Amino acid sequence: MSEALTADPPADDLARMAWERERNGPPVDFPALPSIPGGRYVDPAFLELEDAGMWKKAWLYAGHVDQLPEPGSWFLCRNTGSPVIVTRTLAGDIRAYYNTCQHRGAPLVKEESGTSRGFVCGYHGWSYTLEGKLTAVRDRRDFAEDFDFSCHALSQVRCELLGSLIFLNADPNAEPLIRHIGPMAKELEQLQLETLRLVDSRSYETDCNVKVLLDAFLEVYHLKSIHENTVDRFLDHRAMIVTLWPNGHSRMATPNRREGWIDPGTVGMPEIPTISEFVAKNNVSYSIYPNFVMPPAPTGIPLLQFWPMGPNKTRVVSTWLAPEHDPENPHPLWETRIKNWERILYEDLQFAPQIQESVEGPGFKGMSLNYQERRIYNWHEELDRRIGVENVPEHLRVKPVLAPFIVRE
Repeated sequence: MSEALTADPPADDLARMAWERERNGPPVDFPALPSIPGGRYVDPAFLELEDAGMWKKAWLYAGHVDQLPEPGSWFLCRNTGSPVIVTRTLAGDIRAYYNTCQHRGAPLVKEESGTSRGFVCGYHGWSYTLEGKLTAVRDRRDFAEDFDFSCHALSQVRCELLGSLIFLNADPNAEPLIRHIGPMAKELEQLQLETLRLVDSRSYETDCNVKVLLDAFLEVYHLKSIHENTVDRFLDHRAMIVTLWPNGHSRMATPNRREGWIDPGTVGMPEIPTISEFVAKNNVSYSIYPNFVMPPAPTGIPLLQFWPMGPNKTRVVSTWLAPEHDPENPHPLWETRIKNWERILYEDLQFAPQIQESVEGPGFKGMSLNYQERRIYNWHEELDRRIGVENVPEHLRVKPVLAPFIVRE
């Protein structure tokens, strides 16, 4: 048996890449991954468990602080399921509320964004401050004398920042975001997320379960088939390394085929000065569980989110951030760069509806994953933990086998 197959992978990232490139099989201590039941993609009862136990309790990206340029600015976030108003208060704090008047549930805003000094319900005129406090009701005389305004404040949503990125969580008892992402937080400091500006954001919809697309962005096993004329030309998928962190978060790093290769479409663009050499010279992709993927580059960072719009419909949101970006005078390379990125996204989206047809049919029993695809299996293990293994029907559970490979520091 070869040395590469019997030895443990080295700790250093570059040495790990070389080890991965030369191995003749999976590491000897790595388990054969059990099949992931196909019903997890289509079973209505399981998808309800997933929604209640995971999506409604997860930290989810809502937007960028540039969308709130001044006190009183607000935008409406619809992707998380229930429409949420994200606003900057007069004091400059960022808060989030359900777009729901506490009188009879009418929406407080009907546009996608705006600026105001408060929110007034268009149905019966109840008025709220940007801090969510109820300040006035129409025809106060018709309410009881002891009507308590403080008991009718807007329903708040947990809202925290990761640099300039705004995340929401519908669970009031959720662990703070920075603590939740664990060891990843230290790695992300090099990106100076708090300084990056919003360049572009657009969305795409396709007919498939959200996990069909999420799976594709947790591995590079598909590069030679799907991205033959794009990404596969410069990335060496056989040398890809994976780091699994607690709570389902992870990192994937894939080296360039040629040492020192630089994307010619980014030459001359402003760079993040503190980005590490490893991240600058390799294709590194961070995943914040469950649906946030971020592959940074020195000259700009794309953010991808995958949103369930139903059991077989997904919205993909693609956002770009960059250092020293001037919205009024963008760098001339951005137009071409975003078009090239969009071309790669369409390559990933192209088979999604057909895959959905297959997983709904009798020919699909489950997924047989290999060592390269271990991030997908880890994603499903975490899903069962969040739902509660005891709540998952036995025939739809995944067997937990990856705990020994989680990096906790």
